This record gives sequence, structure tokens and C-alpha cells, in this order.
Amino acid sequence: MIDASQLELKEKLISVKRVAKVVKGGKRFHFSALVGVGDGKGHVGVALGKAGEVPDAIQKAIEKAKKRLIRVPLRGTTIASPMIGRSGASKVVFRPAAPGTGLIAGGGVRVVLELAGVRDVLAKCVGNTNAHNSVRATFDAFEKLNDWAESRRLRRQAVGGSAATAETAPVAVTGPVKP
Repeated sequence: MIDASQLELKEKLISVKRVAKVVKGGKRFHFSALVGVGDGKGHVGVALGKAGEVPDAIQKAIEKAKKRLIRVPLRGTTIASPMIGRSGASKVVFRPAAPGTGLIAGGGVRVVLELAGVRDVLAKCVGNTNAHNSVRATFDAFEKLNDWAESRRLRRQAVGGSAATAETAPVAVTGPVKP
């Protein structure tokens, strides 16, 4: 669990929607706010807040997001490996990029990546581009990235060092392999 009180968090509003409940006398309107918080150094959280007024919904979302912080493993200014995140009908594809490429992403995905501190990445939303599902797909990719980083760390311990040996290093095959 990450303690939000020890981090310098920035808050960004991703989307605000007016939702209606139909009752006997007409419609009751409420607001839902999707907000992201992050420190720009690999910690990010996102949450949805609902209330009768927009400022209350935003405040609720910020408090929830601070409780849902996760760590994003970064390699310099980019992500550690290519990843695909899915949520509902949304799919987000991430590819690491060379320094200086910039943040090539759209909508809610861009906001989450900025808050996480990712500066160079290529991202593409495939399927539904709904802000809420795209953000959830981004978090799905981050969770896979964390699993990948953890398994890599465990493999290094099992091999007994940080450098790849001749037995564990990948071999490039340039043509068809014949027996």
C-alpha cells in the first residue's frame, strides 16, 4: 500500500458527466467525475466520484484516487516493455519509445501517463474510446507491467546476477532454422 501523504500529488480532471435518474416527477440530475492523481515519478491513481454537485464529485474522486495509488515501473522516461491493457470493449496498446519522442496518446490515457511520469511512449486506443474504460485498460496494462517487472526481478535472483549469461541471453535467428 502506497502512503499518499508522503507524496507530492498533482490532480487532474479527466472527465465530468451529468447522469440522470428518472423518477415520478421528472429527472434527478447528479454528476460523476473521473479524476487522476500522480506524482510524476511512477505513482498514479484514478477514481470516479459521484455527487449532486460537480465540486463535491471531484473532491470524492480525489480522495478515492489517493487510496488507489499504484506504482508504475519506468525505464528512464518510458515504460519497461510493450503492453496491452483491456477493459470492457476498450483496448489500449503501449509501446516504449526513444527519449525525445514525447507522449503520443489521447484522451484519458494521456492524462494518466502524464501523472505517472511517463514522458516517451506510443499509445493507441483500439475499440471503444470511452474515457472511463480507456483509463481502466491503462491500469490493467500497468498491473501487467508490475507483474512483468516482478517476474524479471525473481528470474535475476534465480540465475544469480543482474547480467544475462550466455545460456540465458536470447539468440537472434535471422533465417529459417534447418535441423
